[in-house]
Amino acid sequence: MSQSANLACGNLAIAGKNRAHMPKQGNHAMSDEEDDIILSELDDEELVQQMHDDLYDGLKEEIEEGVNILLERGWQPYEVLTTALVGGMTIVGKDFRDGILFVPEVLLAANAMKGGMAILKPLLAETGAPRMGKMVIGTVKGDIHDIGKNLVSMMMEGAGFEVVDLGINNPVESYIEAAKAEGADILGMSALLTTTMPYMKVVIDTMVEMGIRDDYIVLVGGAPLNEEFGKAIGADAYCRDAAVAVETAKSLVSRRHNQMAG
Repeated sequence: MSQSANLACGNLAIAGKNRAHMPKQGNHAMSDEEDDIILSELDDEELVQQMHDDLYDGLKEEIEEGVNILLERGWQPYEVLTTALVGGMTIVGKDFRDGILFVPEVLLAANAMKGGMAILKPLLAETGAPRMGKMVIGTVKGDIHDIGKNLVSMMMEGAGFEVVDLGINNPVESYIEAAKAEGADILGMSALLTTTMPYMKVVIDTMVEMGIRDDYIVLVGGAPLNEEFGKAIGADAYCRDAAVAVETAKSLVSRRHNQMAG
């Protein structure tokens, strides 16, 4: 949604984060500090911590290995997802929000997360694990920008949401048909142009006319938007970046579930 992060910062070192965070056992010589960490030799707590570090550093193969090790040790798929993967991506999201990480690093972390999710998804489906919610997201009609939207999609998946990405240049029909067909909880719209952002109101007004506006949480974002615009068009929230989108989605979905339970 937001593309304010500077792509030129991709080569910045991640301060204070190194590949190997886990303390070495015993009194090794300094030359041993470069030894690779053997994930299978770590206990569960150490392994989860190392997976958080590996996610932060965007190490996909290590994440896939860690997921398989935890599963082999008898962890439930949902437990691996929430403790190892979502727990790690929460740290990434906070540091992205605070300007410590930038778009390239977050994309690497999200790609590593996807590697772990590919292993867990079929297992989660089998076990009927609870889900955070489902989001349909796309860039609005006339707009072909998608880096910010893609970042939101990956961060939402990293937080445990199921995401259906409609891509770019979406007319109102695409949003509404997908939201209905997928049984979505959230509809997300992105725009990077001042000329395309008014189309978000077209989508929301159409939902109101059809009597389905209250069936969905509507989140909007993109560089030219602001909170006032979000309120003016009738969205539930404006999200200035991917980390805020995740926090907002969690909060609004939780509130909706509580209202339904009440």
